Amino acid sequence: MKPAGSLETPFLLGMMRLHEVTDLHPPARLAAWVEARLDEGLEWFDHADIYGDTQGEALFGNALRTRPGLASRVRVVTKASIVNPVRDASPFRVKHYDSSPTYLARSIEASLARLGVERLDHFLLHRPSPLMDAEATGRALDDAIDAGKVGAVGVSNFLPDQWRRLQAAMHHRLAAHQLQLSLEHHQPLFDGSYDALVGDGLIPLVWSPLGGGRVFQGPAERLLIRLAEELGMTPAGLALAWLRALPGRPRPVIGSLRAERIAALQADAECKLDSPTWYALLEAARGHEVA
Repeated sequence: MKPAGSLETPFLLGMMRLHEVTDLHPPARLAAWVEARLDEGLEWFDHADIYGDTQGEALFGNALRTRPGLASRVRVVTKASIVNPVRDASPFRVKHYDSSPTYLARSIEASLARLGVERLDHFLLHRPSPLMDAEATGRALDDAIDAGKVGAVGVSNFLPDQWRRLQAAMHHRLAAHQLQLSLEHHQPLFDGSYDALVGDGLIPLVWSPLGGGRVFQGPAERLLIRLAEELGMTPAGLALAWLRALPGRPRPVIGSLRAERIAALQADAECKLDSPTWYALLEAARGHEVA
């Protein structure tokens, strides 16, 4: 079994839309797609139990089962703690967060079964719950690591005080934090939250690194296109390079499942920006220069 690892990758392949891409639903076809990405050196796949209401994990697992040995090559991140109304067993049918030990234990077992892997390389709490009992949740996460069901644990969308309260109750270290960050959503760089996660040694995983395409429609669009042409790369690759220039080297989670798009982003992954270029893009995105 591989060690949990430090997520050394130019980006993770996000599975949030897998259930919508019907061309990849046949298990053999998805297995071929997964193997092609592995052969390209891309082994990290980002899941969550709510993606397609468990469909994403199930489709992925069905594909892995068609090719013996494929499951041992993939590296999986998945998340849980969001309960959608359709899965709420209460009379309220209300969307809510559940970080109780019982719920997390069930979620880990269910994800392992759907994905068909021996271990979840990284398991993240998807959203912080104001009702979280940090001591109980921390014990449950420690137990999952000790049992070999999870390689490492982390959080997503937490504030510093929230992850630090959880960390104080654990003997294993939190490994990663998945947050929203992009040229279009740069607030974490100025409110102290990004500095906090880097200072606490968490690996930054970035969701919506292209702002759902909004970075190409906002004020930085012209500069992104011009600089990308000058550098011989794609505007999307340049926007990801802007993220990777940060301390902690954020690992973007990309949403595209198109092989040609993935290949282009991988080809752009070696681009390194100097400080003036980085700040020029920031200034274009914000609409004003730094103080």
